[in-house]
Amino acid sequence: MKKYVIWSIRILFLALFIFLMVTGKMMLWLALYGVSLVLSIFFGRFYCGYICPMNTLMIPAEKLSLKLKIQSDKKPKDIVGKILPWAMLVVTVVIMIMSKKLLKKDIPMLLIWLGLSVLVTLRYKPEVFHNYICPFGALQNVFGRFAIFSHRVKKDTCIGCNLCERACPTSAIKVTDKKAEITVSDCLQCTNCSEVCPTNTIKYTTKSKISTAENVAKD
Repeated sequence: MKKYVIWSIRILFLALFIFLMVTGKMMLWLALYGVSLVLSIFFGRFYCGYICPMNTLMIPAEKLSLKLKIQSDKKPKDIVGKILPWAMLVVTVVIMIMSKKLLKKDIPMLLIWLGLSVLVTLRYKPEVFHNYICPFGALQNVFGRFAIFSHRVKKDTCIGCNLCERACPTSAIKVTDKKAEITVSDCLQCTNCSEVCPTNTIKYTTKSKISTAENVAKD
């Protein structure tokens, strides 16, 4: 998919997010998110790569942090793990419910998360927020691991150049023994890897088709 198409989709959904936020109809956005969870079983975490306003703003935030030379290569040790995103999900839901019942108004938790995602990305690589903080990404990770369609590596043509590994915003790609491997549950389906691949070996397809192509190549 061409970059301008990808960015057109991202900007369109960012505009939709802003519109729903301004008009007080954020439940429609949550409904959209719920639908994306079900669809991620078939098509992977496309919500994170194309629809999520946090990811859309994190991309320019990372570019700015690199330009200002304020991004750290290190991960904050205190938050590295799989527990924090789920804790943040519980906290977010509780605040949304309690604010509605006790304060009789909605606290804009999605807007708060949007700002937090940008602030974190100004200091750390995107994978820190995507993998260790974002509560919405945690749910996408669970559903996305069963994805029928996803970006996958045709290993017989992979040269282990590491370009895809460096391009991935979630460190979903690891190169071992000069062959790349994509962890489907972590993949945002953003096409960064396929765009930099010099041998065109990364495809958005099913696992069975990749296996069939590799077997044909061996024969």
